[in-house]
Amino acid sequence: MGVRELIDVAGGPVECEFVRGADDSPPLVFLHEGLGSIDLWRGVPAEIAAATGWPTVLTYARHGHGASGPAHLPRPVSYMHHEADTVLPAVLSVFGVERPVLIGHSDGASIALLYAGAGNAAAGLVCMAPHVFVEPESIAGIERARIAFESSDMSDRMGRYHQDPTATFRGWNDVWLSDEFRSWNIEGRLGGVTAPVLAIQGRADQYGTLAQLDAIEAGVSGSFERLVLDDVGHSPHTEARGEVVAALVEFIAGLA
Repeated sequence: MGVRELIDVAGGPVECEFVRGADDSPPLVFLHEGLGSIDLWRGVPAEIAAATGWPTVLTYARHGHGASGPAHLPRPVSYMHHEADTVLPAVLSVFGVERPVLIGHSDGASIALLYAGAGNAAAGLVCMAPHVFVEPESIAGIERARIAFESSDMSDRMGRYHQDPTATFRGWNDVWLSDEFRSWNIEGRLGGVTAPVLAIQGRADQYGTLAQLDAIEAGVSGSFERLVLDDVGHSPHTEARGEVVAALVEFIAGLA
């Protein structure tokens, strides 16, 4: 969609894809999941950009993902706070992006909530399969993912998208399965979220339940709407792509 480049922010190179829009509509910033990268959005940013009239769009891979530099391992429990409070603002500053629509998936959704909840300006938030606290379902799903990584070709498949797939996987999996992470909870930041929120959850999500959406709705200060999808797991934007893209386009149009 745009030109890929590496920028040096907050401790190392970050792979970015940036397209400057032709109008003043809110820029779209995509924040990937715990094992994600730019390519693993599978063209969704370009599809949404085309449907919304090609606004400014920024997609980037966090440290330890894609072609970005390595993350410092083991990750601390506060790694998503660090991303929201330090890395994301630095990336936005490099490209002159202000008051974005943050479109986050899983960890990316949590980072979006942390960023907006800290008082940073955002036009809106789309939170797909978000986490604001740790559920037993989360731990069980992540334990199954570890077994799959150790017993299948998952590392080889991840190697198509990440420079060091083992470090990418361990950086996510190890911290989530640590004893310290069981008490991770960001509900205290939700009151600072004043921008409109669209939360999307699949009923078959292997990492969380609708209790996450209930907590977000109860906690945020701005408007809230939800889209719940039957027979959809942890990746609504790929498993129910048409319905999710349509919902995002409608939400973004309402912000404008």
